Amino acid sequence: MAFLELDVLNNAPKAIVGIDLGTTNSLAAIFREGRATVLRPEGHSGSVPSAIWFGTEGKVLVGREAREHAVAEPGRAIFSAKRFMGRGLADCGDDLRQVPFAAGENANGVVQFDVDGRPYTPQELSALILKKVQWVASQALGGAPVERAVITVPAYFDDTQRQATRDAARLADIEVVRIINEPTAASLAYGLDQRKEGTVAVYDLGGGTFDVSILSIEDGVFRVLSTSGDTHLGGDDLDRTLVELALTELGDALPAEAREDRAFLQAVRLASERCKHELSNRTSAELHLVSPEYDLNWRREITRAEFEERAAPLIERTLDACRQALSDAGLGADAIDEVVMVGGSTRVPAVRARVETFFGKRPHTELDPDQVVALGAAVQGHVLAGGTRDILLLDVTPLSLGIETMGGAVDKVIQRNSPVPSQATAGFTTYADNQTGIDFNIVQGERELAADCRSLGRFKLTGIPPMPAGMARIAVRFQIDADGILEVTAKEESTGAASSMEVQPMNGLTDDQVETMLQASYDNAKSDFDQRRVADLKVELGTMLHAVSTHLDKVRDDLDPESLADIEEAAAEAEAVRADAGGDVDVARAQAARDAFERATTPMAALLMDRVAKQALAGKALGDV
Repeated sequence: MAFLELDVLNNAPKAIVGIDLGTTNSLAAIFREGRATVLRPEGHSGSVPSAIWFGTEGKVLVGREAREHAVAEPGRAIFSAKRFMGRGLADCGDDLRQVPFAAGENANGVVQFDVDGRPYTPQELSALILKKVQWVASQALGGAPVERAVITVPAYFDDTQRQATRDAARLADIEVVRIINEPTAASLAYGLDQRKEGTVAVYDLGGGTFDVSILSIEDGVFRVLSTSGDTHLGGDDLDRTLVELALTELGDALPAEAREDRAFLQAVRLASERCKHELSNRTSAELHLVSPEYDLNWRREITRAEFEERAAPLIERTLDACRQALSDAGLGADAIDEVVMVGGSTRVPAVRARVETFFGKRPHTELDPDQVVALGAAVQGHVLAGGTRDILLLDVTPLSLGIETMGGAVDKVIQRNSPVPSQATAGFTTYADNQTGIDFNIVQGERELAADCRSLGRFKLTGIPPMPAGMARIAVRFQIDADGILEVTAKEESTGAASSMEVQPMNGLTDDQVETMLQASYDNAKSDFDQRRVADLKVELGTMLHAVSTHLDKVRDDLDPESLADIEEAAAEAEAVRADAGGDVDVARAQAARDAFERATTPMAALLMDRVAKQALAGKALGDV
């Protein structure tokens, strides 16, 4: 007798998606039917541009719509929020020039941007992008909620930046099951775990960052031997070489104000990007700039050789990082068995050629370089959800972790490129007689002085018995979990007095701050929705008003006086609602104005349709119809 197995307790593990939160684009993937696949609703690529556009009436657009609005109004858009994750104002430098809003810091030292009086941290901006990715993924899954994810980060992201990524996901109501390095995820997508053994270099050149990782594979076990990279190097910089060429050659033909015009500069950047894309498939392409405002219609033929010459120094910078990674791993380029190319910028032929020459072997480019990271994250999500368990990832911490000692030096407890998860213990003692407490400053970096490293957090051990200096024995243990999150514990051996902390980065968000933001989003959900709805209705009313002003005169003589009066009355109310800038219009009034306008214009629409039909049938016999 056959039985139908039912999950009556609803204990089946929920799927864990893989999310690539990228600098330029973001997307989600899932493992099903034996393979990883990008989550894309019908008619959608699944890719979400990492762009956010803020309207003047509180409207916020994310993704493709934001990028389209940014062409006309670049002064309202933020791109590449990932560059600011886990950083303070002093860390951001020239990147701030790319953001059209004033930048500052909150009390925790987190950089934030003032958008019409409302401060946004990079975590909140990234949460908006993650919510959009979450929505797209949910649509592809038939409306099923996306609640758990493996999220990828650049291999060179430090603890602060990883914490910030986790905060962003939490704000988007996504449970982060694991944070893994992007190059490690890429190696999974290519199925390199099928190798019995070998050494792999993963070269990841995205829109705004570059990473390279050296991995070893032994019986399906991945171990990251070393990582290196540049968080300020990517496809945006390749585009900039063509932007600079255009602005230089235009010279005096371009007014000085155009060089400060954000909309014009955005148009130049997009034209340069298109030209770069064409040069990946053709030996020459046209860089074309059109600007009626500045009476400009400029064309310039760019050869691939010319572009490659300009891009060469940037490509060499990526190879410098490759040399550093090989040196850290104690290997030469000839020891690499496989090279994997990741990131949209690896489509540039010169990049592929130089990497092939450097490593002496043809790199893997079979998979879409824009999707490979998300696909690999989906594989890891499948493993964590209870799928196949013949894959093991051993990442490394990208920077050393230690403690500030007297005099401001750093005692490194966990060295750079140590395997993750891992732990290490170091011994310390008191500096002064009868000292009963010690303040610990946890730092991250490769410099010898704490002032030159990043402070991740501070905590204090008290309860040390009074004794001569140097007699106390304090063991300090550093423990990094699989996500790269650090916990530090200090214990005085004679009394057992102990203190510990999960390091909350100086440039991170506290649990209370995250909870406050979440609660604020819940508390303001209705008002936020209402504001968005009013803004949408105003846009719709504007479209309707334009249509009426364009076509009313054509049928005015055919309308009865009552219908004409209804249209004019409804139009006046629509104009009043649309013109309101003080927030006095609520959803009910805006919706009523829209509905009334639609009803009032129905007779006009009928007359216009009738006239179009008569014109279409004019001169035709009945049998022709």
